[in-house]
Amino acid sequence: MTVCFTTDRMLRFGDCDISGTAYYPAYMNILNGVVEEFWAHIGWPWHEIIWKERWGTPTVHLSCDFSKPSFFGDKLTFRLTVLKVGKSSLRLKHTVHCGEEHRWSVEQVLAASWLDSHTSMVWPEDVKAKLESLMAPEVAERRPVGGPQPAGQAQG
Repeated sequence: MTVCFTTDRMLRFGDCDISGTAYYPAYMNILNGVVEEFWAHIGWPWHEIIWKERWGTPTVHLSCDFSKPSFFGDKLTFRLTVLKVGKSSLRLKHTVHCGEEHRWSVEQVLAASWLDSHTSMVWPEDVKAKLESLMAPEVAERRPVGGPQPAGQAQG
């Protein structure tokens, strides 16, 4: 899968429970920071789109799988992949590692939203073009189940 953004986060004391194990609500806060950093990296920092343009990207779906615990002091590497760009949505895949060891993964859907009316909006053309340019090519080439198949191939 094509990773389009990578960043590291140190697991801090406040991110952990009394045993020093990562606390999952803190993981969500860290993930939000990673997504905010991604938007700045691609040219749309949240402080500008929120305050000046009055749109945002709230999370509308989140699915997490935790493979192994992380601990106070671990350096976690977040790898973000753009899976799908819709008319007003964005599906992301995050994988989180400590060294080469997989710790957790997330599928997240963001929605483009007008902040004043709290309604969905279509991605601005330049934003959509940038997001589509980052989309994993192997995902973009997949056909939906039941979609057209090349000649000579039966659907299963």
